[in-house]
Amino acid sequence: MRLLRSTDLALRVLMRLAVAGPSHPTTRQVAADMEVPYTHAAKVVAELQHLGLVDARRGRGGGLALSEKGRTASVGAVVRSFEGEGDVVDCEGATPCPLNSGCRLRGALRRAQEAFFASLDPVTVDEIVADPTGPLLLGISGRRP
Repeated sequence: MRLLRSTDLALRVLMRLAVAGPSHPTTRQVAADMEVPYTHAAKVVAELQHLGLVDARRGRGGGLALSEKGRTASVGAVVRSFEGEGDVVDCEGATPCPLNSGCRLRGALRRAQEAFFASLDPVTVDEIVADPTGPLLLGISGRRP
């Protein structure tokens, strides 16, 4: 299973903000740190804000900060939010699979997908930025540990 680019970026933004300390980087700074287009980062940050994981303030002294909910957020829940509820394969797409009515593969793939999410459920954002990851993130952002 491969994550969507927006899911990957959402996790990296959360990780980056988890180590930001008292600074409040802007979306533009985070996009530059992550080497992604600003427009893509802005969409992801907007969704993270909508989920209550990131606080964003405009203007002088503004920027992004990880909310308390974001700090303790389950990585599995974040991935589910960005990936959606869809199946791993599209059995009923433009050309429906002829095995659709009696196929066991779809159920097996759904169980595997749920096991993937379930394995990420107990992991929090705080946990994924623990050493040695946190200091590496600080190096990327130009801050020193």
